[in-house]
Amino acid sequence: MDKKVYVHLAEGFEEIEAMATIDILIRGGVDAETVSVTGERIVKSVRGIGVQCDRLFEEVDYSLGEMIVLPGGQPGVNNLSAHRGLAQKLKEYQDQGKWIGAICAAPIALHRNGLIDGKTVTCYPGCGDDFDEATVVVEKVVMDGKLITSRGPGTAIEFGLKLLEVLKGKDVADEVRAKLLA
Repeated sequence: MDKKVYVHLAEGFEEIEAMATIDILIRGGVDAETVSVTGERIVKSVRGIGVQCDRLFEEVDYSLGEMIVLPGGQPGVNNLSAHRGLAQKLKEYQDQGKWIGAICAAPIALHRNGLIDGKTVTCYPGCGDDFDEATVVVEKVVMDGKLITSRGPGTAIEFGLKLLEVLKGKDVADEVRAKLLA
């Protein structure tokens, strides 16, 4: 069975970052699932769009996962940061050498949970101002070990393609890129 990617949604998530990432992963043959951390299947985005998640956090078998992805958006990132169960799973994934992806303001959730010490990351302008434990750079997508970060809605396609590349290879990512005209 293929490993899964779990894209976590909390009330107030950024639509483009979540949906573009999921779309690209699925186009590339990755088993990507949305996970609600709210206790409800329908999670509302920052603009009030309701998205039905594949699973509730409590239903996920994280041992089957290859990657956890966090979209940005506020208050979505604050809600992701406050979820103790998700924080524990992120730490486990980091300790196990599994992939973590975070875009826009989502690196804040990693920062608040001590997961970017010594790392080079990128994020939405201003979000990394207090990341004293990490090096913040201005690039569309940054990979440091098994951590991939990106800047915001306008970089979501590049972010999704980088996630796809590390999971399925450059050829698959390039094929999806060509079909997207990206």
